[in-house]
This record gives sequence, C-alpha cells and structure tokens, in this order.
Amino acid sequence: MKAFTVGQVARRAGVGVETVRFYERQGLLDEPERKASGYRQYGGGDVAVLRFIRRAKQLGFTLREIKALLALRLDGSATRSDVRAQAAAKLADIGAKIRDLQRMRDALSVLTAACHGDGPATGCPILEALDIPEDDGPGGDDHAPARPRRTER
Repeated sequence: MKAFTVGQVARRAGVGVETVRFYERQGLLDEPERKASGYRQYGGGDVAVLRFIRRAKQLGFTLREIKALLALRLDGSATRSDVRAQAAAKLADIGAKIRDLQRMRDALSVLTAACHGDGPATGCPILEALDIPEDDGPGGDDHAPARPRRTER
C-alpha cells in the first residue's frame, strides 16, 4: 500500500489539508496510522473516501447525511433501497428549498416593483414592508410575501 502525507492525500482528493483533519475529527475519515516521526500516513482508500465526501457535499448532503451514506457503503447488509431512501429524502429537502427560494424571489419582486427608486429611504415601501410586525398568532406564515403599502410619489 502506497502511503500519502496529509498534503498529498488532500491534493489527490481535491480538498484542503484542514478539511482532511476536520473530517477526521468529525469521524468521517478514520484516524490514519502514523510514522515513528508522528506524520500521518494515508492510503488510497482515504483518497476515495475524501472524494466521496466531496461529491456528496456537491449534491447537498450534510456531513451527518454523508456519515450515514458512508456507513451504508461499508455495511454488507445495506441495500440499494436504503441508499435510494437517503437520496430521495435529500431530493425532497432540495425541492422544499427551491420552493422557499421561489417564494422569496416572488416576494422580493413585488417589493422591488413597489419602490420607484427615487427620493430618500424614508417611506421606501421595501423598508416599510420589512418593518411590518410578524404575525405571532396561529397560522402566521414566515414565508408569506410581504405586501408593500402604497405610497404616493
């Protein structure tokens, strides 16, 4: 087995040295053996795990979710259905985030259209809409678009 230093394994995996150490502390990457000099010695399997983590992060998985995926990867009794369930849950999370972003975009579009952009900030419909107290009662929706008050030009 070829041994790599932390810098070499980081370069091969496309991550930073501190990222490698962070993943070790988080339990995503096993603590490597050390030379007599104290230097960490990583193997090719560590590069593969780091690449796996990097790719999973690019797909939006959290470190907790990645840890679960890594466990499934090593679990001889895990099934594709188990892995698919994890991916489907992430897909649902992403869909919810997209819907939230679309609502925010729509609300900001309404506010931006209500502000003509001339004059002092006092009385700006965007600032006024942001100042409206939140509805703390039942059915209050934090994601509902703010309705700007009509102001005269």
